[in-house]
Amino acid sequence: MQKLFSPYILGKIELKNRVVMAPMTRCRAIGNIPNDLIANYYEQRAGAGLIITEGVSPAPDGLGYARIPGIFSEAQVTGWKKTTDAVHRKGGKIFIQFMHAGRMGHQDNLPQGASLIAPSAIASSGQMYTDSQGMQDLPVPRAMTAEDIINTKKEFMKSAINAITAGFDGVELHGANGYLLEQFLSPASNQRNDEYGGSIENRCRFVLEVVEGVGQAIGMDKVAIRLSPYGVNGGMVPYPEINDTYTYLASQLDKLGILYIHLVDHSAMGAPEVPLAIKQTIREKLQNTLILAGGYSKETAERDLQNGMADLIAFGRPFINNPDLVERMLNDWPINTNLDFNTFYSADEKGYTDYPFYQAK
Repeated sequence: MQKLFSPYILGKIELKNRVVMAPMTRCRAIGNIPNDLIANYYEQRAGAGLIITEGVSPAPDGLGYARIPGIFSEAQVTGWKKTTDAVHRKGGKIFIQFMHAGRMGHQDNLPQGASLIAPSAIASSGQMYTDSQGMQDLPVPRAMTAEDIINTKKEFMKSAINAITAGFDGVELHGANGYLLEQFLSPASNQRNDEYGGSIENRCRFVLEVVEGVGQAIGMDKVAIRLSPYGVNGGMVPYPEINDTYTYLASQLDKLGILYIHLVDHSAMGAPEVPLAIKQTIREKLQNTLILAGGYSKETAERDLQNGMADLIAFGRPFINNPDLVERMLNDWPINTNLDFNTFYSADEKGYTDYPFYQAK
């Protein structure tokens, strides 16, 4: 029996299949407010057992990219209700991904009064697109004070409550891709000399406190996290104790009762491969659900479900140009490979909601 298309119980919710739509930044939230276009995009893809939204900032300081949505204002909560209602009408389930960009941003993309913050005052390499000035070098962020750390944790908690109010089934914390949570994990971006820097335990502290706080706010059965050991986005680099860091982190997340860990391997996009040993270690440490992501096909997804490496499999880019990806895989219909990279991060429906559904001839 094929597992990929079989139901799965995730905490207290039932997924109609084990296909997950991975989070993908799409930059369509004008004024950082989710709109009808975004609701239509996710509704089209509600054939997935679970949708994880694009990265959504839990705070004004976290809006590093142009036109990414937030979940910290009343208007944003109202906007997101359109999406959750649309997905639920189609029988889908949807988690919101909290992505605080930290140092991965630019002041021109932040609202008035917000500032670029990070564990340490260390800029990432590379550039950031701004609507006002085009590509700009990534600036040096402000090192977070003890008060900043407390306030940021409170922002995560308040936004988690907002997310449930907006109708989301749960929250995935973005601890990957070089954003704020991973910035605390890595010694390349975290050179603090207080209780949040130095040792493995200290570098994991902020992440674990955010997880625990969000769990207190909405229930740990609705809280998950995405991790990307060996990812290189945002100036992340492998470091000697990386395996020990993620082994410790997985163990502590399991003790907290995290709903799932979403482990992404970016090697299909040029990053170092996540060693099999790390995947196996996290699999062993985790009593609850493990989602794997990274260049999967229908066949490789089924393989890793059958061999017990994962409980759910996430697909990213194929969902962009195949809104009916689940139906295409289930029925062995051809997968659309025509993908317009120029419209990944534009502002309108082109390359967003206009990809075709399969039409039988």
